[in-house]
Amino acid sequence: MRTVIFDLDGTLADTSGDLLAAANACFRQMGLGDILTQPGDAATALRGGKMMLTAGMKRAGIYDPQKVEAYYPVLLEAYRDAIDHHSYLYPGAMEAVEALKQAGYGVGICTNKPEALAEQLMRSLGVRQAFASLVGADTLAVRKPDPEPLFEAARRAGGDPARTILIGDSDTDRNTSANAGVPSVLVTFGPAGGDMAALNPEALLDRYEDLPEVVARLIG
Repeated sequence: MRTVIFDLDGTLADTSGDLLAAANACFRQMGLGDILTQPGDAATALRGGKMMLTAGMKRAGIYDPQKVEAYYPVLLEAYRDAIDHHSYLYPGAMEAVEALKQAGYGVGICTNKPEALAEQLMRSLGVRQAFASLVGADTLAVRKPDPEPLFEAARRAGGDPARTILIGDSDTDRNTSANAGVPSVLVTFGPAGGDMAALNPEALLDRYEDLPEVVARLIG
């Protein structure tokens, strides 16, 4: 079976609001107040918790790699407790997923969000059942851009890893697909959308309505 594997943050859903809130909870504990803002830091948020902590500490002039590591579990706990207050699925995402399934593709998720948090978010958004697989940052011993999580997501969705395509929103996703030897489609509607063309993916996606046609063109 051919499979279409999606990144989560910034691709299927805009999760930046809740991620920034979790990071700012950490900065408040440090006595710094809310350092990161929406929408200015949304692209940083979608690159993960440690990137947010690093950016905020550097902005405050107190960057310390050990402090980033120490506060990362605090950030994850704050995020887990308020994971869906501001997050939302991008328009047309689930309609595109259903159209792909109707066309015979297996559909799954490969994210660098910890698996338990990804599962929690997808259940909270009411769409976990639409995806045949979900591989997170800690599902395997490696994470994206290593290709193995993408291959595993394809296998768990009942597909052939060599006949898959990755839908994403970052250089990590582009590098993952390149390392896997499969096509990538990068979305242009996320916070970093304007940077996607420079990564030279096999296709850019401006709206989800066009995804089934793009997938059919790239992997048949």
